Amino acid sequence: MTTPLLIQGGLVLSPRVLGVADVLVRDGVIAAVGPGLPVPDGAEVIDASGRIVLPGFVDTHRHMWQGAIRGVLPDTSLHAYLDRVLGRLGPAFRPQDVYAGVLGSALEALDSGVTTVVDWAHGPVSPEHTDANVQALRDAGIRAVYGYRHAGGEASRAGESKRVRDACGDGLVRMAVAALGPDFGDLDLAREEWLTARDLDAMITVHMGGHGQETARAGLAFLDETGLWTPGTMYVHANDYTAEQFQRIADHGGTVAVSPAIETAMGFSPPATGRARAAGIPTGLSADAVTSTGGDMFSLMRAAYFTERARPDGAGLGFTVADALRMATSDGARAAGLGDVTGEIAPGRQADLVLLRTDLPGVAPVHDPVAAVVLYADTRAVDTVLVAGRVVKRDGNLVADVRSALDRLAESAAHVTRTAAPA
Repeated sequence: MTTPLLIQGGLVLSPRVLGVADVLVRDGVIAAVGPGLPVPDGAEVIDASGRIVLPGFVDTHRHMWQGAIRGVLPDTSLHAYLDRVLGRLGPAFRPQDVYAGVLGSALEALDSGVTTVVDWAHGPVSPEHTDANVQALRDAGIRAVYGYRHAGGEASRAGESKRVRDACGDGLVRMAVAALGPDFGDLDLAREEWLTARDLDAMITVHMGGHGQETARAGLAFLDETGLWTPGTMYVHANDYTAEQFQRIADHGGTVAVSPAIETAMGFSPPATGRARAAGIPTGLSADAVTSTGGDMFSLMRAAYFTERARPDGAGLGFTVADALRMATSDGARAAGLGDVTGEIAPGRQADLVLLRTDLPGVAPVHDPVAAVVLYADTRAVDTVLVAGRVVKRDGNLVADVRSALDRLAESAAHVTRTAAPA
C-alpha cells in the first residue's frame, strides 16, 4: 500500500470539462473524483488551485531511440530521412546509445506532460539493443508500449519475440510487434510478423497506407488474402486510404496514429485526422521523429487542429479543440490499446495526470479551458506530472537525474555523428 494522494481544487478535464474538483489516488489508481473530497489519514495533498488537471498525453507513435540525433534533419523529405537516419546514422548506434536516446526522449516526453508513448523501435536491433531500449523506458518511469522489431539473425523470431514480451510484462512497459510489412519488406516476412503477434496476443503497429494509393490498396489486399486482419492493429501514416478503406479498417477494429507535423513536413499526403475519425476509428497523435520536429503534444495538437481545419472546401471545419484534446488523451489511449488503463480521469483508471499552470502570460486569462490547453499552453505550463500515481515532475522540475541523462545524450550524439557512414 502506498500513501494516498489528493489533488485538490483543480479545474478537471477528463478530457471533457468536469469543473473544479479533487482527484483521490490510491495505489497508483484514481479512486474518486469530485468536489470537496475528504482528506484520507496520512495523505499527501497537492494544491491544484489555479491549475488545469487533465489526463497525461498519449503519443501513439514515436521513435524513442532517436533522442541523440534530435534536429539533424530539418527541411527534409521522407527519402532523405530514410537515407540519412535509417541508412547511415542508425547503424552507428551501440546499445548504450539506444539507452541514452530512449532515456532522453522519455524524459523529454514526461517533462512536456506525455505520460504514455508507443515506442516504434525501428533503429538498430539486436538482443542487446532491445534490452537497452526496454531498460531505458523502465528507468524513465514512463508508460510505454514497446514496438519490437525482430532483426533476424540467430535468434528465432518467435522465440526472441516471446522473450521480449515476457521481459516487458504487462506493467508500465508492455510489448507490441512493430511490423515492417506489408508496405515494406517481402510478404513472407510480413506474414511471419503478423502471425507472431497473433501467437503472442500482442498488438501490431505498422507503417501502412501512407506510401501512395496503390500501395495502400495492395496492403489491405494482403490482409484479405492471408486472413490476417487483426483487431487493435495500429495503422501509422494512413494518409492514402479512401473513405471505404477506412471503413474496412474500422470494421476490423483497427486504430490510426496521425503524425501531423512530420507528415506535412516530409511530403506525405494530407494527414488523415478527420477522415479516420469520420469512420469511427480511434485516432491518436504522434511526434514520430524528433530528427525533424519537436516532441511536445501542444505542438502536435495545434498542427492537427490547423491542418484539419484547412482542408479544401471547408471539409475539416467541424474539427474542434475538444476533438484535438481527445486525440491527445482518451482517443490516443484507445489507439494504443490502453483505453481501459489511461486517457481519462475516472475511478479505476491509472493515475496518469498532468497539472498545467494557468497563471502565465499567453495562457491567462482562461475563458475556455480546453482552448487554453490546445491553443495557448506550452511546455512551460507543465507544472506537475504523475505516472501511475508516482510524481515524476513537481513544481516545474523533473524528479530525475536530468544532468546525467543529458551527459549520456551528448556523448552518444558525438559518437554517432562521428561514426556514421559519410554521405
